Amino acid sequence: MSLRPPPARAPATLLREAKPLKALFGEARRLDRLQQLVESQLQPAAREYCRVASWREGTLLLIVTDGHWATRLRYQQRRLQRQLQGMEEFRALSRIQFKVQPPETPRHKPGPAPELSVRAADNIQETAQGITDPKLRAALERLASHARPSDS
Repeated sequence: MSLRPPPARAPATLLREAKPLKALFGEARRLDRLQQLVESQLQPAAREYCRVASWREGTLLLIVTDGHWATRLRYQQRRLQRQLQGMEEFRALSRIQFKVQPPETPRHKPGPAPELSVRAADNIQETAQGITDPKLRAALERLASHARPSDS
């Protein structure tokens, strides 16, 4: 007797039925709805820099990816709060917090590998000939093999 795995289920079905996923999916949908409401009250230019992070106990936390826009939004905080309080979802809004969090940029962009001249490769190859450790010798020989012939 062989055990058969249960039939595959569509991802949408899993999101609706699995309890932890269902709760997570529900929270994501709620935040998306709140994001739309907040964006409806922001200047069009500010929308791409502002994301709803959380909405709990009367406090709305907005992540702003640009310090300039965070400052501008802080100056407009009272107006924004009044406008949002007029909406059913934000009726209990008592405070808006702004957190500046610049987008992550790659720390190091790998560029093209530096070219190894034929002369440098010859020097590495000569050095490899005098090495007794076989692993180090093989590594140096591999390195020397990466030389590009000069176009002269």
